Amino acid sequence: MQLHTDTLQELGLAKNEARIYEILLREGESPVGKIAEKSGVHRRNVYDTLNRLLEKGLAFEIVGSGENRYQAVHPNKLLEIVREKEELLSSALPDFIKSYEAKPHENEVFIYRGIEGVKNYMRDILRVGQDVYTIGGKGAWLDERVRPFALQFLKQAEKKGIAFHALFDHLVKETRHEIVRLLGKNHRFLPKKYSSPAAAEVFGDHVVIVSSVREKFEEDISIVVIINKQIAQAFRTWFYALWDNAAK
Repeated sequence: MQLHTDTLQELGLAKNEARIYEILLREGESPVGKIAEKSGVHRRNVYDTLNRLLEKGLAFEIVGSGENRYQAVHPNKLLEIVREKEELLSSALPDFIKSYEAKPHENEVFIYRGIEGVKNYMRDILRVGQDVYTIGGKGAWLDERVRPFALQFLKQAEKKGIAFHALFDHLVKETRHEIVRLLGKNHRFLPKKYSSPAAAEVFGDHVVIVSSVREKFEEDISIVVIINKQIAQAFRTWFYALWDNAAK
C-alpha cells in the first residue's frame, strides 16, 4: 500500500504524527509497542505523538484491562480539519487584505524563492488581472512540480480575460513545446543566438525576472519582483522592440 506521509505533512501534521496516523489506518487497533515497531518512531516519542493525535481528534484510546490500545479516526476527519482551517482563514482574510492594501505598493522590490515562489508570482498575475508580456519564456510553467497549479492558473486567467503575449526562447520552437498551444496565438520566437538562462514577465506595474530557467525551474530559483509603473512600461516597450524583429 502506498504511503502518504508527505501528504499528511502538507495538511499540517508533524512527521511523527503523519507516520503514526497512517500506521493506525493500516494496522487498525494497536498497542504502543506495535505502533513503535511499524512506524519506526521511538517508543518514548510514540506516547507524545499519540497525545497530539488525540487532541486533534485523529485518534482515540481504547482502555482495557491490559495495555491501552489506539485506533485512527475515520479519514474524513482530515477533510473536517481542512474545512475548519479554511473557515477560520475566510473570517480573518478581509482584515488581512485591508491591512495589506492600506500600505502603498507602488515602488517595491522583493524576491520570491523556490517553487512556491513561482506559484506566488503566478497568483500575483491573477490578482493584478492585466495582460502578461513574456521575454525569453521556456515553458517551465509545465514543470511537473508546477504543472497542475499552472493548468488551473491558465483557466482562471482565461476567465479574467488575461491575454498572454510571449517572446519565447528559441528552445521552445525547437522542442515544439506544449506551452505554445496553451498560451494562444500571441507569440513569436527569439533568435537562437539570444537564448539565455533567464526570463522576464511584465503585467500591470509588475516586472518579474526569473533566474536559471530552462524547461524546468531550479529547486532554489530566485524570482525578483519589481513594482514600478515606469519600469514596467519600459519593459513593455522593449518587448515590442524585440517583437518586431522576432520570428513568427
